[in-house]
Amino acid sequence: MARGDRSAVTDRRSARPAGRTTSSGRAAVEAVWRIESARIVATLSRYTGDFALAEDLAQEALAEALVTWPRDGVPKEPAGWLLTCGKRRAIDTFRRNATQRDRYSTLAHELGEGQAAAGAPAYERQDVEVLADPDRVDDDVLALMLIACHPVVSREASVALTLRVVGGLTSDEIARAFLVPAATVQARITRAKKAIAAERVAFEVPEPGERRERLGRLLSVIYLIFTEGSSATAGDDVIRHDLAREGIRLARVLTRLMPDEAEAYGLLALLELTAARFPARVDEAGDPVLLEDQDRRRWDTAAVRRGRAALVAAQRVGRGLGPYGLQAAIAECHDIAPTAEATDWSRIVVLYDGLLALTPSPVVAVNRAVAVSMADGPAAALPLVDELIAAEALPHSHLLPLVRGELLRRLGRADEARVELATAVERCPSVRERQLLEARRDAL
Repeated sequence: MARGDRSAVTDRRSARPAGRTTSSGRAAVEAVWRIESARIVATLSRYTGDFALAEDLAQEALAEALVTWPRDGVPKEPAGWLLTCGKRRAIDTFRRNATQRDRYSTLAHELGEGQAAAGAPAYERQDVEVLADPDRVDDDVLALMLIACHPVVSREASVALTLRVVGGLTSDEIARAFLVPAATVQARITRAKKAIAAERVAFEVPEPGERRERLGRLLSVIYLIFTEGSSATAGDDVIRHDLAREGIRLARVLTRLMPDEAEAYGLLALLELTAARFPARVDEAGDPVLLEDQDRRRWDTAAVRRGRAALVAAQRVGRGLGPYGLQAAIAECHDIAPTAEATDWSRIVVLYDGLLALTPSPVVAVNRAVAVSMADGPAAALPLVDELIAAEALPHSHLLPLVRGELLRRLGRADEARVELATAVERCPSVRERQLLEARRDAL
């Protein structure tokens, strides 16, 4: 081999570690950000007193890490590095704003601006210890979650803001998750921050009465995130696993933050028990599999145990189950039954009765009708469905014609069932589920 050729080989070999370093650096940034972003934004919010500014500072620190870590290597305390960077950016911001001079002086004194960037001061090392504990959650993170779900913020914006500041997802990731343009996500986040600023929402955990009001919104947002993952409303996939996992993670965080809230445990139980069936919900081709046809041996027994433990906690903490707890109890009935036929459908009907009393809705009524059909037969359930149709419930949903078509099929009224399933196919938004409904219609 010529000398020049050997040099070329040497150059290529020496270039490989740099490529790996760059890749590992970016991977480290993404991993640390996903785990620690909520606590970083929360800490910056407490220091600056400005949630919107803190979120911007954290994003600037993230951007700087994406440049610096692949080039210089991952720092020994990556979460502390990001926090220090954010605080230095805060000082720069306050320096430019003369009206914030007093606050800047306080922050500058705490940060020890004269020290070298590599030598973190003592208070920074304390912050790093807090951030490095993955199981430690505090009131700062709770305040952050409740701010993201403040009533002045629209529900769509609450979802985007929660995934951004608590989940650590980028705007592009949120956009891909909900199949909307990134610009739409960014606009929602911007509107949310403006609404929070306009209302002068303080960065603090609200009083108990107000906290309970916001908790309902927060539970709803987490549930919506998981539901979009577990039953995608658009696209080719039946399940969006990344989104469902994020919903479960947020629910776990919430139970640590609010260990006395029964519905936080109820929501976690519902999500775990629902996700336990994911492995059997689609076949090898990615098509959905109905509950009664699923191979229950493939269900995630560890998730079932976690869900049942969370349900026990909800019953221990609360005075009776709330809406999420009741739905979790229904999911438990399915998960512990060895077969579809062995499911305790009578108990499920009773649980739906309780759920209807707490949160009356057409969707709950339809699901109760399905349970009645399994407990007492399709003839007992058909009048319940017909009453909902007469009341013009869920006029654009595929759920009612689907259930009615199935009841008619079981009653031997194939022609009528085919018409209902055709309507369900027209209304169904999911490509995969629509294909399943078409197959059931054609089978008649």
